[in-house]
Amino acid sequence: MILFDETWLAKLEELRASGVDPYPNGLVVTHTSGQVRERWGGIETGTIAEDGAGVAVGGRVIFRNRMGRAMFLRIADRDGLIQIYLRRDEVGDETFAICRGLDIGDFIWAEGQVMKTRTGELSVQASRARLAAKILNSFPDRWHGVVDVETRSRQRYVDLFMNEETRETFRRRFEIIRYIRDFFHERDFLEVETPILQPIPGGAIARPFVTHHNALDIDLFMRIAPELYLKRLVVGGFERVFEINRSFRNEGISVKHNPEFTMLEFYQAWATHDDLMALTETLISGLVQRICGRLQIPFGELTLDFTPPFRRADMDALIAEATGIDRADLERPDRMEAWWRAHHQLEEGVALPTTRGGWWEWLFDEHVEQTLIDPVFVTGFPTEISPLSRRNDADPSRVDRFELVAATWELANAFSELNDPVDQAARFASQASARDAGDEESMYFDQDYIRALSYGMPPTAGEGIGIDRLVMLLTNKASIREVILFPTLRPEGSGP
Repeated sequence: MILFDETWLAKLEELRASGVDPYPNGLVVTHTSGQVRERWGGIETGTIAEDGAGVAVGGRVIFRNRMGRAMFLRIADRDGLIQIYLRRDEVGDETFAICRGLDIGDFIWAEGQVMKTRTGELSVQASRARLAAKILNSFPDRWHGVVDVETRSRQRYVDLFMNEETRETFRRRFEIIRYIRDFFHERDFLEVETPILQPIPGGAIARPFVTHHNALDIDLFMRIAPELYLKRLVVGGFERVFEINRSFRNEGISVKHNPEFTMLEFYQAWATHDDLMALTETLISGLVQRICGRLQIPFGELTLDFTPPFRRADMDALIAEATGIDRADLERPDRMEAWWRAHHQLEEGVALPTTRGGWWEWLFDEHVEQTLIDPVFVTGFPTEISPLSRRNDADPSRVDRFELVAATWELANAFSELNDPVDQAARFASQASARDAGDEESMYFDQDYIRALSYGMPPTAGEGIGIDRLVMLLTNKASIREVILFPTLRPEGSGP
C-alpha cells in the first residue's frame, strides 16, 4: 500500500483550500516545444514574435528561477524543452503566487506570446498559466538521473522522464517496428491477428502458460507462437501474411529472455527457405542502415557487420569447425558421446542426448553459438529437431531450414513448411509421445491443424524474428529489460 508523505498531502490540501484544482482538465495545448522552435526559432534576440500570440504550451517543470516580480520556468514535453516567462503584472497576483509555489516535477500549462530573451532563449511570455497536475513525490535528482537497472525497469515512468537515452531507445524500438510493417506491406503481405488464448499451444517447442476459462470450463494456453494459425490462413488463400505479435513462454528470465516477448512471423506461399534468406538479408541490412545510418554497428565490445551477403553454413560444418569432430562422426550419436566424455566432465544428474539431432543441438549450443559474431545463416538442421519443417529432397534426414545468428544470438528461425499432412501427423505423434514420457516442452498433437493441411497448403516458407533481440542489437543494449517498456520482474521485496 502506498502511503503519502504528510508534507505533500498538506500542499495538496492548501491548494484546494485556496480554490485551486490540482488536477484540472480541458487545458488545450496548441504547440509543442518542437513546433515553437520550428516556427519561431529564427526570431531576433530580445524581440516578440509578431504572429506568436495565443500560443499554449504544457509540460513538466524541470527548472525554475524566481526573481522578485518575475520568474522563469523550463518545462519538458514530448519534443524537448521550452521556457516560460511569467511576470506578476501580467498574470496577476494569485496566478503568480501559485506558480512561485510550484515544485520541480509539477505539470504546468501556459498561454501567451512567443519571444526570445536577451540571452537568446526562446520563450513563451505567459498571459495565463495554470497548475496542470501536482506531484506527490520527491522528484529525482535530475543531474544524477536514475541509473539503477532494477529501478529503471520497475519504475519505467520515472526512467522515461529522467533519461533521454531511455526515451531514444524506445523511439528506436517503435521505429524498427514501423519499418518492418512498411517493409511487408510494400511486398503485398497482409497483416493479420491470430488468437492469444489457444486450446492447444503450438508452433514452437516451449512450455506454455495455462489459464482456465470459467464459462466454457476449459483450460486455455497463452500462445507460444502464432505459427499454426498463420499457416491455416495460407490454407484459406491468404498467400502472404504477417503478424507482429506478443507471445508467452513459461520459462526462465535472463538478459535474453522475458516470458512475454514480441515476435514477427510471416509466411509466403510459393516460396522456399532460400527465398526467405534473400528476403531476410534485405530486411535486416536495410533496417540496420535505416536505424543506425551504417552497416557496421557496435554491440558491447563487438563490432557487427551487416553488409550483405551474409555468410551461410551448414550446422554440422560449424560444429566440426568448432570442435574438431569429423563430419562423418557427427552422423553417429555414439561417436559424439565418446567425444563429449573425452573432453568434458559430465555433471551429476545431466542426461546426455541420445539422437543425432539432440547431439547437434547440444554441441551447437555449447561450442558454436558463442563464436558467431557477424550474421550467419545456419542451415542443414536435422529432421528430429525440426517437427514443422519440410524434409530436404536430397537428404530426408535434414530439413530445409535456417536460423539467423548474430552476436552469438539466434535472431530468426525459418524453414520451408511441411505441407504433407501424413508426415506432419507422424511428427506430431512423435512429439506427443515425448510429452507423455515427461518432456513438458514437446508439442501437442493438433488435430485441427492436420485437418487444415488435409485441404491442401501450397508450397510455403515461413519465418519468425525476435523483435526484442533485434532492438537490443540496434540500440546496443546488453539486457532485454532495457528494450521492453515493462519487463516481467519479481514482486518488490521478494528477494533476488
